[in-house]
Amino acid sequence: MKISVIGAGNVGSTCANVLAHYDLVKEVVLLDIKQGIAEGKSLDMWQASHINGYSTRIKGVTNDYNATAGSDVVVITSGLPRKPGMTRDDLINTNAEIVKSVTENVVKHSPNTIIIVVSNPLDVMTYCAYLNAGLPSKQVMGMAGILDTARYKAFLADELNCSPKDVQAMLLGGHGDTMVPLPRYTTVSGIPVTEFIEAGRLDEIINRTKSGGGEIVNLMGTSAWYAPGAAAAQMVESIIKDEDRIYPVCAWLQGEYGLNDIYLGVPVKLGKGGIKEIIELKLNDAEKALLYKSADAVREVCSVLDATA
Repeated sequence: MKISVIGAGNVGSTCANVLAHYDLVKEVVLLDIKQGIAEGKSLDMWQASHINGYSTRIKGVTNDYNATAGSDVVVITSGLPRKPGMTRDDLINTNAEIVKSVTENVVKHSPNTIIIVVSNPLDVMTYCAYLNAGLPSKQVMGMAGILDTARYKAFLADELNCSPKDVQAMLLGGHGDTMVPLPRYTTVSGIPVTEFIEAGRLDEIINRTKSGGGEIVNLMGTSAWYAPGAAAAQMVESIIKDEDRIYPVCAWLQGEYGLNDIYLGVPVKLGKGGIKEIIELKLNDAEKALLYKSADAVREVCSVLDATA
């Protein structure tokens, strides 16, 4: 089996490195348009194979999609990262062209692959990949919810001084300020989080989660990469191993949650073939209102893509 990661920047190289450590497949291909970047990073990872105890070969190539042929899963991280003061929406025109080109090249060489999009603005770039892939929607998805819930869980673990392993959470909606963390579906070792944290403080943690990516951009001057790369790798693992893990994923909705023709973050069952099932949670009126507000924001940005198509 083969996995390809398109884009050898911080997120892509982190994703490839995590996948190599998982020892899931025989080969991980890392592709970039900059000469020598993917080759150098892949060589560095391969030289760590004995130290870290994995056998997966990491092959770096410069803009050679022939090397990705026959990929079971392709992770697309290509695109410009955010800079301070830049929103995800600012990236749309440039990154749409990049994602379109990458998707077409990927499908040309791997016509039945599963595509995971990480490029920002995430929901719209996933829609862009779907429009250009010609694949069933279950095979084209975006990575966002796993990252967003990971940030949410990390902040909760800090607040409670507990292991993040014991925190379970779910969120819906777009990747950005309109995401919808769900306190009703948040527990610590099965105990509702509201038993530990009062409502006002929980709201503060939720708001920090919503701006979690921006917080890192402001600190470092560029987007995060460790958590996004690991989140994408976790999705790949569930697909390759057919684990049927339930994750929040940017998926194509056709009536679920009363929404149609939109890529939005929802819980899905992820395994062989991609998205096996979209899971509909029973939302209260307040949660529905937030979800629809998030969907409206995503549609607004998608309209920019549609207008330039």
